[in-house]
Amino acid sequence: GLRPGALAEELETGLNGAAVGSVVEKQRQLDIVVRLDERSRSSPKALESALVKPSADGRGVRLGDVAEVYRSEGPNMVNREGMTRRIVISANARGRDLGSLVDDLKRTVGAKVALPPGYFIAYEGQFESQGRAARLLLFLGALSLLGVFSVLYFHFKSVPLSLQVMLNVPLALIGSVLAIYLTERTLSVASLVAFITLCGIVSRNGIMLISHYLHLMAEEGEPFSEALVIRGSLERLVPVLMTALSAGLALVPLLCSRGEPGKEILFPVAVVIVGGLVSSTLLILVVTPAVFYRFGRPSRKKQGEAP
Repeated sequence: GLRPGALAEELETGLNGAAVGSVVEKQRQLDIVVRLDERSRSSPKALESALVKPSADGRGVRLGDVAEVYRSEGPNMVNREGMTRRIVISANARGRDLGSLVDDLKRTVGAKVALPPGYFIAYEGQFESQGRAARLLLFLGALSLLGVFSVLYFHFKSVPLSLQVMLNVPLALIGSVLAIYLTERTLSVASLVAFITLCGIVSRNGIMLISHYLHLMAEEGEPFSEALVIRGSLERLVPVLMTALSAGLALVPLLCSRGEPGKEILFPVAVVIVGGLVSSTLLILVVTPAVFYRFGRPSRKKQGEAP
């Protein structure tokens, strides 16, 4: 005379409790919960003695008469995805980036865990989202570099001069990578966004230097020589430092906000940009003049060098 479904509901009420009413105490409303007392649900043996149906002889039907009660472990909820069962194991990363952590997990799990037939492991969640975002940003980064090069070529009408301006990008990456290593040591999506932003910022200083070299040759009649490069570099020293300082000082408040709530994304962006500005500003004043003096001679007549 017992239905398994009704018995399961009674057991859930007895073990977990169920609200059957409420009572108001001053300004609070409290639920009235009914469930078995602590002693009756403290062990499997105590549960076996729980009365689930009365009988005429007074003994009644107890849970141990109709079910086997034992302690075990198992999923409390069966999740499905794609017509298959799905078990989720969650974890958080601290002190390192998700990419290297998941790589270590894949190696360890692959070496030590033997999966039964029909089982497979998928690494998802934030790692999967970060992977998709990183691939998209790499594509957009390559597209932005191509766009910067195209604009430079339309301006200078010279591939060597355009490449000399683009040389500032790897110079900036030196400082950005070093800044990440000294701070978080984590390459995040925010850092990749900052790398793309940095490409346009550091190209500006190279444009100012090379454009001034060309201006001295075309407008002031300076011949292509070492003196030209030195003069142009000295005359553009203050503008280069001023533009770099203005961009760097604007990001100082973000650099001082490490660990503050709401600044988790802005801090890596500031680290990458400031680190790149420092290295590119210091190196551009040495590398760009030397590269222009070494490889800029073939372009001097095309850009209007005075005879």
